[in-house]
Amino acid sequence: MKVESRVFEIITAFFFLCAIVYTVLAQEPVGIAALFLTGGLTLIVGTYFRFVSRRLELRPEDNPDAEVSDGAGDVGFFSPGSYMPIAVAGAAALVGISLAFTYWWAVVIAGVLLLVAVAGLVFEYHIRPADH
Repeated sequence: MKVESRVFEIITAFFFLCAIVYTVLAQEPVGIAALFLTGGLTLIVGTYFRFVSRRLELRPEDNPDAEVSDGAGDVGFFSPGSYMPIAVAGAAALVGISLAFTYWWAVVIAGVLLLVAVAGLVFEYHIRPADH
């Protein structure tokens, strides 16, 4: 996680630097606020990754002397043919379109569809405990 935290720290410095330069050159309040808030959000994520990296054991990605073979093995389970990501994307698109046209009834329906699709994605491979 140290690599990820370093990336977000660099992005944070970039956005704060851009915000300062934009403040001096443009003096436009909405852009200034957006750049400073973006820098703050990346600072939050980078700080979280830094704290989490202290609790985890050293990964091959965090070791500069690591070999490619150090990262060998199973990475995780990836679904070979799930349609749930398409359902989540479609429901999220419906929420966005409903918000854009301010159809509140459609926002509610699309929000429920989105929750059902996310629950389906999360519990797609959940196996019920066997009853003995």
